[in-house]
This record gives sequence, structure tokens and C-alpha cells, in this order.
Amino acid sequence: MSQPPPVLLEAARLDALRKLDLLDTPPNEAFDRITRMAAQLFGLPIAAVSLTDVDRQWFKSRVGVAHCSIPRDKAPCGEVANTARMLVIPDLLVDACYRDSHLAASGVRFYAGAPLVTRDGYSLGALCVLGTEPRTISETERIGLADLASMVMAQVELQHAIGRIDPVSGIPNRNQFVDDLLDLALERPAGEARLAALVNLATPEQMSSAVRAMGAGFYEDIVGDAVRTLRSALGPARRLYHVGPTQFAFLAAPGADLARFCDWLGAWVALRADSPTARFVTTATVGVSPFTTGQAAPLDLLRDMYSAAHDAIEGSHRVRVFSAEQNAVFMRRFRIANEFGAALSDDSQLRLVFQPKIELATGRCIGAEALLRWRHPALGEVSPGEFIPVIEQTSLARAATRWVLERALRQLASWHRAGLALQVAVNVSAVNLLEADFCEHVLSRLRAHDLAPGALAIEITESALMSKRALAAATLEGLAAGGVQLAIDDFGTGYSSLAYLQSVPAKVIKIDQSFIRDLDQDERKRALVATMIKLSHDLGQLVVAEGVETAPVAQFLAGAGCDQVQGYLYARPQAPEQFEEWICAEWTLARPRGTRQAAALACA
Repeated sequence: MSQPPPVLLEAARLDALRKLDLLDTPPNEAFDRITRMAAQLFGLPIAAVSLTDVDRQWFKSRVGVAHCSIPRDKAPCGEVANTARMLVIPDLLVDACYRDSHLAASGVRFYAGAPLVTRDGYSLGALCVLGTEPRTISETERIGLADLASMVMAQVELQHAIGRIDPVSGIPNRNQFVDDLLDLALERPAGEARLAALVNLATPEQMSSAVRAMGAGFYEDIVGDAVRTLRSALGPARRLYHVGPTQFAFLAAPGADLARFCDWLGAWVALRADSPTARFVTTATVGVSPFTTGQAAPLDLLRDMYSAAHDAIEGSHRVRVFSAEQNAVFMRRFRIANEFGAALSDDSQLRLVFQPKIELATGRCIGAEALLRWRHPALGEVSPGEFIPVIEQTSLARAATRWVLERALRQLASWHRAGLALQVAVNVSAVNLLEADFCEHVLSRLRAHDLAPGALAIEITESALMSKRALAAATLEGLAAGGVQLAIDDFGTGYSSLAYLQSVPAKVIKIDQSFIRDLDQDERKRALVATMIKLSHDLGQLVVAEGVETAPVAQFLAGAGCDQVQGYLYARPQAPEQFEEWICAEWTLARPRGTRQAAALACA
């Protein structure tokens, strides 16, 4: 096999050097100790760990020299890096290649350098010793210098082993980012405004699907491609960090303009979108966070950047600047999810309220919907519209439904013993329908409270019905066969097909309040609701309208044949004691009382 061209070999060598992330890093005592040993072994005033960059020799460690680097041109260490072989020059002034070099001009006469070679065979530079007088080198000294060079490389590998370099990308990891950001606070003026960016190559779902389809090697390919393109875009002066499985972080140059920085990042994202590795498979996003040196906690900065990158997924522009307002919303949602578990075991926080269901044809209160409420000790009343969608995305959804079911059945049994033959409805989520034992749990709790199955109605949203259809259908069939009434909640707001809905064993359709609100003033809504009622009746289902607030709306619904209604016209959701007082004061089970309800039902 032919050898790659020198330009490709040099590019690969420089890439290996960049991955080790040694250039322009602070002094390190472990390297300095080896450099001092080299100077002592040879009895020479100068020794250095010299790394060969594009156009310079940079000293990771040095003894007897004040400057940090010298030009690469005509530097002996450059030849060591090119050949990966030890180089000894007894007298630079009589050597044709180096007599007019920078070293010779500075008074150096003797040079000996052993290559610093990686496991992959790339020479990074040299461990070198220098003297101001010509001299030779013995075989023992050659062996000693080579051994010390090996010790330098062992130290490099040790630094990798202690968790500073990511093994897949070969670049500094999150630990190094944290340390470097802390060092920046000491090196730069306190209070300096800076910009940091986090590139997220893909969502977890995208990566999971891609790895499943293409194998684990896809992850390494996408990371390697990102490292190459980001390094090329950033240039050698800016450091890149691998801070998460598919996340990379870096700082903008001091004084960078936010708008221009975001435009530059957007151009990189667009360029990456055409990459064969990423095309059609992953979506890269970037989160940008301004920060102030000496004031930003590294982990908080990472969180802010990740938050912005996550928010960018939902926008057309894949670069998003961190927003404190959006973060406050997220942190509240996280707090709600995190603290709801404690509320389940604290009856002083969670409670049920009950909203009456009215039968339009008779004016009778025939049941109530049990609704969960949460009074947080610090946040106060948290709206169910806020906390329920959050809880449904967590493992607490199962426990929350069981909490509501148990207390609703307990209250229902108490009412039945008092002679109130009502039905209570409980809402369940898609997660509940996928529980293998959900049906049996519901029926067993009904038996435990000595309640007939028909005393309970289970309300399920259209979206829940469409999730995992086969499993959900099995649960619904079991509940229906057991005698529990099923209702499709928020009808009209989902995306389910009528063909599927007519196959669901639901006996009740609940028209969402968004269709009922202002119904008396919107002709199109009236036509739509009337069609919904007729269609449901044709399928043999009862119809409940939610959100009835005015008598004209109730009158229209009654005329359209709607079976039952809920809404503020009749009563707001009430605590059990208030519900009992209301039903005793306003209703008998046979006939409605009160001018407000009578007016609403005059058309029935």
C-alpha cells in the first residue's frame, strides 16, 4: 500500500496534536519534573518539551529558556516531528541545515531531541536538551533521553486517563471545560462580557433511531465529523470541548458581537445540514449564552446553553440565545414535576372538587366530574392546566390517577350511602390505558367500595385514544365489559379518525368547551356543534357539552338535542361539602329548583 502524501500525513499529525489539547495550556509540574531530569542527565543548561505546531515550536515545559515558543522554520524539533526519529547535532554552527537557524543565532551549539510519539505513530515534537558548547552523546545518554521522552508520553496518556479527554472525540471533556472557565475568571478582567455556545448534534430520539438503524458506529462517525468541521471553523486559537454525548461547547472570541456570532453559528448549522453524515437523520441546534467572567458558574452556564439549544429545536432558526424568561418557565415546570410526588402523600396539598353534570331533558343533576386541584405550599394554587400536562409526561401519571380514583370512589360511596345516587367521572391519561393491570385495578376498587361499575365514568381524551391503539383498545374493552361507562373527552380538539372513534366502546361524547364558548354568537359554531350532536346520536352515543356559561347557549344545546351539560351557569367545581350544600339547596333528584336553572332549562 502506498504511503499517503506528506501534506495528508502532516494534517493527520496536527489533528492528533490538537486532540491531545496540550498547546497553549498552563505549566504542569509533572512535565517540568521530566524536563529538569533531562537537563541534569546531560549536565546542560537548557531542556524542553517542544511541540511542533503549524508554524512554531511551543514549549509545554522548559528549563533555561525564557520564551514560550520559537519559529518552526529551521528548528531541529520540527525535523524530529517530521521523521519521528532521534536527532543529534553536535555543533549547530557547522551543520549546513541549522547554522543560520534561530537557535544558532541565540548561542545554542549542541542539540539532541527524542521524538514524542503517540500510540498511533504520530510524532508531536521532541523532548530536547541544548547546550552552548559543542559536544557528543553517548549510547547511555541516547537511551536515557528516549526513556524520558517515553515518560512524557506516559504523562500525556495519564492525563487522558484521569477524565479530562473524551475517549470518542479525543478532545477535552466537560471537566476540562469547567476548570478552564474557572481559570478564565482568574486570567481575564473580572466582569468581562463573553459569549459561550453549545452545539447539540441531535435529539436523543434522533440518535436512538439512527444508531438502531445504522449501528453504534454512526455515533462515532457523527461525533468525528462534528469535531473536524467545528475545529476547522473555530481555528487553532479557540478550544473545543465535548461536554455531552452529542454536545460540544466553546467560547466566542473576546469582544464578539452577539448578532454576528449567532449568524456565524447559523451558517455552520446550515453547512452541516448538507453533510452526508447528518443529512435527513439529525437536526443540529445551537444554544448561546452571554456570561460575565468571574460571575458565571460553569455548570449553570452549561445548563443555560443546553436549555437554549433545546428551545431551538422548535424554531425555524436553529440558533437560540438563552432567555431568562423561558428558563423561568422551564424551571417552574421542573419544580412542579419534581415536587408533585411529595404532594401525593400530603392531603393538605391535593384535593378533589366536583362539577355537576346536568341532564337537559329533566333538569336533574345526574352526576359530577371529579377534578384534581393542587395548593402548593410555596407556589400557591397551581392550575390543573399547568400541572397535569407536566405530570402526564412523568412516571407519576400512574400514581396521580390512582390517587384521584381512590378518593373519588370513596366520596361517591359516601354519597350513595346518604341517598345521592350520582355517577362520578374521572379523567385518565394515555399512560393509564397502557398499564396492564389498569382495568382490574379499577374494577377491584369499585368492588372494595361496594359500588356498581356503572357508578363510575372514565373520561379519555382523543389524543389518549390514538396513542398505542391496540393496547389502549384492550384496556377500554375490558372496562366496558366490566360495566364502567366510557366517555371521549375534549371531542373535536384531537386528530382521530371517525372510523376509529366509532369502534371505541365509548357511550358518551363530551364536546370541548372551545366549541361551546360564544356559541350563541357564532353561526358556524352552532352548525358544527349541531352536526357533532347528530353524528354522535347516529352512532348511539350520549352527548355532553362542557363550558356552558349562559342561558342562550343552554337553550340552543337543548334544542339541538344535547343530552347533558356542565358549566358555570349551573355551578363551578366545588369541594364535596359545598357540592352537597348546593345540591340540597338548588335541586331535588327529581326536579330542578331556582330561577337561574329554570330559565336555563325552559326550552327543555
